[in-house]
Amino acid sequence: MKTLIDAARAKGVMIATAESCTGGMVAAAITDTAGSSAIFDRGFVTYTNAAKMQMLEVSDKTLAVYGAVSEQVADEMARGAIAHSDAQIAVSITGIAGPGGSEHKPEGRVCFGIATSDNCKTETMEFGALGRDNVRLAARNHALALLLATINSH
Repeated sequence: MKTLIDAARAKGVMIATAESCTGGMVAAAITDTAGSSAIFDRGFVTYTNAAKMQMLEVSDKTLAVYGAVSEQVADEMARGAIAHSDAQIAVSITGIAGPGGSEHKPEGRVCFGIATSDNCKTETMEFGALGRDNVRLAARNHALALLLATINSH
């Protein structure tokens, strides 16, 4: 985590998070480290669709068409975190931690968005049915890696 904080500090960027299935785990991982206040602006935990719409301006139409676990929603979550913070980089996470899932959206599917003020990239990871705790940990770790890679290329 110190590497992430040092990289963000060196680039002079602030980070925001927009989390659903991880429930704040990315924000907690960052803020567990001393010095994080220099680079962490805020975190949004938007577990319900209503919270995603109210806090991050995720469109009800996007939710209706694609569902909460989609790259389209991850994109809107990350862009919303940038718009509603003082951060220059934001990561979003929405997924199915389990147990359960469906044929179309299986357990372990997690969609990510990584936004800067002028761009947003999304991706979907299929972590598999690792169990709720392990899917959430894998998603947290992937989000942290996305943040570090984006900061290093910023």
